[in-house]
Amino acid sequence: MNIAKMTLASLVLIGSTQFAMADGHSKTFTLTSEAIAEGRQLDTEQVFQGFGCEGGNLSPALAWEHAPEGTKSFALTVYDPDAPTGSGWWHWFVFNIPAETSALPAETTAASGLPSGAVELKNDYGTVGFGGACPPPGEVHRYQFTIHALSTKLELDGSVSNALAGFMVRANTIASSTITAVYNR
Repeated sequence: MNIAKMTLASLVLIGSTQFAMADGHSKTFTLTSEAIAEGRQLDTEQVFQGFGCEGGNLSPALAWEHAPEGTKSFALTVYDPDAPTGSGWWHWFVFNIPAETSALPAETTAASGLPSGAVELKNDYGTVGFGGACPPPGEVHRYQFTIHALSTKLELDGSVSNALAGFMVRANTIASSTITAVYNR
């Protein structure tokens, strides 16, 4: 399937999860950002610097609300399922974000903005931290920013692969919410 020929509507995925509260009202676990939006083109700030791309390589500010009861930690993933690798591309993977956390500021790094105890993995560029968008020229790629509410703190360290961490996150996710932005050059 040629991603460049897909319509924007077919590229958009919605990933909020609803759950019932004790008072009978439904609340939606929601990820929000002033810098990125569902189905919208990423700003140059979230584009990689290198591999032929010219961007700021900065993570956007992200916030979430209405975490489900039983949340013990959060994991944040930024993933490109359209990368021509056969396995997609991990742009950012952070887990063991403390349960009392509800936001990460723009330009979050292990040195600034990442809560104590949170673990960042190497992205598929080979560096720890956020790695911006950089699809091949002429292709539209999706960038799935997902917050996962987890039922546990993961017993993993920063040496594990994104695949293993992804397995453990999915196995322990109570709810998740996704903003899928796009980028092409």
